[in-house]
Formats: sequence, structure tokens, C-alpha cells
Amino acid sequence: MGETKKYAVFGAGSWATAIVKMLCENLDEVGWYMRSVYTKEHLLKEQHNPSYLSSVEFHLEQLKLSNDINEIAAWADVLIFAIPSAFMHSELEKLKTDIKDKVVVSAVKGIIPESGLLVGEHFHDIYHIPFENIAVIAGPCHAEEVALERLSYLTISCADPVKAQAIANNLSSDYINTKTSDDIIGVEYAVMLKNIYAIAAGIAHGLGYGDNFQSVLMSNAIREMKRFIKKMHKMKRNINNSAYLGDLLVTGYSTFSRNRMFGNMIGKGYTVKSAQMEMNMVAEGYYAAKSAFELNKKNKKKTRLPIVNAVYGILYENKNPKKVFQKLTEKLD
Repeated sequence: MGETKKYAVFGAGSWATAIVKMLCENLDEVGWYMRSVYTKEHLLKEQHNPSYLSSVEFHLEQLKLSNDINEIAAWADVLIFAIPSAFMHSELEKLKTDIKDKVVVSAVKGIIPESGLLVGEHFHDIYHIPFENIAVIAGPCHAEEVALERLSYLTISCADPVKAQAIANNLSSDYINTKTSDDIIGVEYAVMLKNIYAIAAGIAHGLGYGDNFQSVLMSNAIREMKRFIKKMHKMKRNINNSAYLGDLLVTGYSTFSRNRMFGNMIGKGYTVKSAQMEMNMVAEGYYAAKSAFELNKKNKKKTRLPIVNAVYGILYENKNPKKVFQKLTEKLD
């Protein structure tokens, strides 16, 4: 898998925009599929995404823009999906192009609700893509900091180390440091779970808990993550690596974190619906909380997940955040 491969990004949110920016540092042409005709036309006229990371200016000669998912899928060899998990199924329903010989990269932070599968598993089962042709992009990396060209780190996970390194090379730059991993399933679960824990951190902040409690919450969260991932996919991994612990910390603490922001609003008394309406971006942790809860419920021997259960209870069972967190504090150590 050499440098001549054509790369394309699917999605028009902040993370998709950041990935296009990274690829443009290394490639002469990058494909970019976006659903919105308005976003495409604005980009062609003003050289920037009107809704996300609008400070990033693109050189139009580097972009192959299209509102046709099949045109971009047919053109590219490496397909990077950065569409929120809740909308992946409806977007993929438009896909008629055969992609079984393509390399598919997930930059999606969650499980596809309609299939109940990780994104990589979904592409393997539905589109017959071999696991060695599936990769996952993990942080710790906020799109907003990529826009500002602040030093950021990415982990590219793939069963094929050559493909992982090629993808990593095309995302690397002076401000993007990349590494590779073969723990594709573990990293996908970590990417999903960290958003749930970020919502928990936001709820705690909204309820008035301080930094001392937040540190206890995060230290319990990484252990909870370790238990869950080990149950779902047992292999040798260091949960303290950046793809797991690092990504959890930046998502839980950063002011750029939409999941923390969403949780903060819930903690301050917003209903789930009103918080979702006020936010301009999708909080993936909302959907992830239900997925993680249901996955654990299906296991014969359930994993102890007090934080996931607390967030699920608040978001889906309309439980009182203050009372839930009072009980949660007794379960943490």
C-alpha cells in the first residue's frame, strides 16, 4: 500500500474537516463526500467549511468535492468515514458501489445502532471487507486543536501493520504525531466508551463536583474501560497507552469536548432533548451509553460498569442526575 493510493473522507463535521486538513498536508488530491449541497457550494466559493472549523482554509485544487457518495467511493482506494454513528446507516444505504476491495478507515466514535456492531464489524459483515483492510483512527486528538495546528497525537489500528503505517504516514505532519496498533477492536471500544465517561465528567461538573472528584471519576473510568474491553476482546494491551487513557483524559477534561459539554448541560438541569437541541454538534456518548449498556446486558457474566450504568440511567431512564451521582460516589474508590 504505497503513497499513490487515493484517499477520501466521508462526512462534513469538525472531525471530517480536520482529517481532510491532515491529508492535504501530504497528498496532492483528497476526495471529500458531504451530504449538504450548501456546504459544498460554500467551500467552492469561500475555501472553508461554513459550519465547522471555519478558520481552516483549503486549496481547492487539492479537493475532489462531491455530494454523491458513490462517486467518491468509486474514485478512492482508502475510504475514511467520519460520520456520526447515529447517521452512518442512513448514509451507507445510499452506497451502491462495490467497496469490498477498498481499505476502510473508521473515524466514527461509536456503534452503529441499527446493527449493534462496531463500525469495523459492520463493514466486515455487511460489505464483506476483510479485517486486514479495516483500520480505526483514535486520539487523543481534538479537531479544534488540529485546526490551530497544535501538536496532537493519533493512533492508527489495523490488523495489517503495513496498511496501518501507510495511513499513519499520510496523516502525519509537523503538528500530528502518529503511531500504529494492531488492537483494532479494543481501540474501537475505547473510542466509544471514552465519550460516555466524558458525559459523566460533564454531569459531575454541572452538579458542582470539583477537581478532586473528577480525578477519582477518571481513574475509575479507565479501570472500567479495561474491564469492558477485556470482556469483549481479550488480548495483550496496555490500557495506559494514549489510544485508551490519553483519549479518555482529553475527552473528559477538555473544553473542546462536546460530550463533556452535553453532560455539563444535563448536570445543570437541561433535559436530554433540550441539551441536544442547543448543541450544534452530535454528542456520540449519548448513543454509546445505550450500546455499551445493552452489550453488557447480553453477556452471561456481566462486567461491573457503575459509570456506564449511571449515565445510561440518566439519559434513557430519566433518573435524577443528583441522586444517581450520590449513589455513584459510593461505588467509586
